[in-house]
Amino acid sequence: MELSSRVEYALLALIELADCYSIEKSLKISEIAARHSLPERYLEQILSTLRREGIVKSVRGAKGGYILVKEPRQIYVQEVIAVIDGERKPSEGESASLAPEKMVINEIWLQANETIKAFFQKYTIQDLCQQRDTLRQENTMYYI
Repeated sequence: MELSSRVEYALLALIELADCYSIEKSLKISEIAARHSLPERYLEQILSTLRREGIVKSVRGAKGGYILVKEPRQIYVQEVIAVIDGERKPSEGESASLAPEKMVINEIWLQANETIKAFFQKYTIQDLCQQRDTLRQENTMYYI
């Protein structure tokens, strides 16, 4: 299983916005897109979705852009995945019309999805920022 590019771009944008959260600085889409070589129009659609769901808000004006609505430690990765990619839920009649073999496969798939959701529910945007900072420190080379 892979994260969709939409989720990946959303998480990258939220990490960038998290860095500016404590200083209450907004970031423009063009700034975020340039830092990660992302298509601006695509990122604009993603941030618009996050705005509609109350995760970010837009700020108008010359110093406008986007900021986080909630603290980075309150935004869970699973929440972002659900907002961006949606959650597939089988209809009630769907499993009744399946052959037993397909029902078994469907049930295993649903259990796997629940496990994945629980895993991503453990991590917040703040956690991602901390892990990134740790990697940056480990990759810093010191010269004498």
